[in-house]
Amino acid sequence: MLSTRSATALYVGAVLGPGVLLLPALAAEAAGPASIVAWAGLLALSAPLALTFAGLGSRMPEAGGTAAYARAAFGRHAGTATGWWFLCAVVVGGPAVALIGGHYVSELLGAGDGAAVLAAALMIAAVIAVNAVGLTVTARLQLGLAGLLAALLLVAIVAALPESRAENWAPFAPHGALAVGGAASLLMFSFVGWEAVSHLAGDLRDPARQLPRAIFGALAVVVVLYLGLAIATIGVLGTGEPSAAPLADLMAAGLGDAGRTITAGLAALLTMGTMNAYVAASVRLAGALAEERSAPAWLGRPSRALSALAGLGAVLLAALAAGAIDVEFLVRATSTLFVAVYLTATAAGVRLLDGVARRAAAVAVLAVVVLLAFSGPYLLLPAAVAAVVVGARRSEREPCVEALHDAA
Repeated sequence: MLSTRSATALYVGAVLGPGVLLLPALAAEAAGPASIVAWAGLLALSAPLALTFAGLGSRMPEAGGTAAYARAAFGRHAGTATGWWFLCAVVVGGPAVALIGGHYVSELLGAGDGAAVLAAALMIAAVIAVNAVGLTVTARLQLGLAGLLAALLLVAIVAALPESRAENWAPFAPHGALAVGGAASLLMFSFVGWEAVSHLAGDLRDPARQLPRAIFGALAVVVVLYLGLAIATIGVLGTGEPSAAPLADLMAAGLGDAGRTITAGLAALLTMGTMNAYVAASVRLAGALAEERSAPAWLGRPSRALSALAGLGAVLLAALAAGAIDVEFLVRATSTLFVAVYLTATAAGVRLLDGVARRAAAVAVLAVVVLLAFSGPYLLLPAAVAAVVVGARRSEREPCVEALHDAA
């Protein structure tokens, strides 16, 4: 069973990810100092999202998490689509996250692209291995990673802030107000995670009491670190084209050359922390989908689900290494899939919850719709996933799926 501290650590690890290695600087380049408005808006959105998932997780502490909420509110097809959006996001996002961290480590250690791919592969393997041991070990690892990660980011912010320059804040919105929306769409990759640990609510002793505490404890940590990081990035580094390792530049501004070395370790922590939380959640979700026959029965076995994640991750990592696809494509695809998950889950909150939680869910739905509007052609991805998985249930091939379950 999970403790409240472990659940809080899993949330912190799910939200704080490798996006902070690069996205603050990219957002500053896209919208100038006005990118701070995008940060503030997404942090404001995090509060109703956190409240919605706390309410849903307390009411329905199931391994199905977001898929279970959508199914209870809108029926089986909505639950199936939501569950597969989540799983696809983990499959697509995992190698991208690993390679972002791997390139950071490689850049700071003066190694080449081969070393980045090797580092990414080793991080994926380590996370898969830890999850194979069990959730208790996963939670203990996450508790240590989250604490160290938060401390290192706080050190980076506090050390760098005295080096801020007022001229970096003017002009405030050089690319216009619409650029703030584009920056928010980009930054969304750093804000997915509030839904992740809801899939583990069933592993809490008292979800109604523990889950809200874990979510809002994590929210407090995230607000402090993200706002501090955004302010320090703009004030210290400015809004020009970022270097390959902007967080390392921020650390070096306050701590000297030692800061860059520390950031290499920080990059690995960020990467493994995020992957650890999502792999644990996706294994639980795969089991729930298999149990209700919305996924092949073999995915219900944790060892096989982990093997599938490892195999697909290896294929995508190889494609990234070969240049067949790029990290930005996978990042934007992952963000859009998660925003789709948020849409059905928050809409389910409007239907299933009451009181303050229901009002929070209504606010979250409106904000998520706005975010989806900035996803552009990437909206085709969740639409295609939904068409395939829901269509498969309705088609004449469904008996074949049932046979697969019976055989397994």
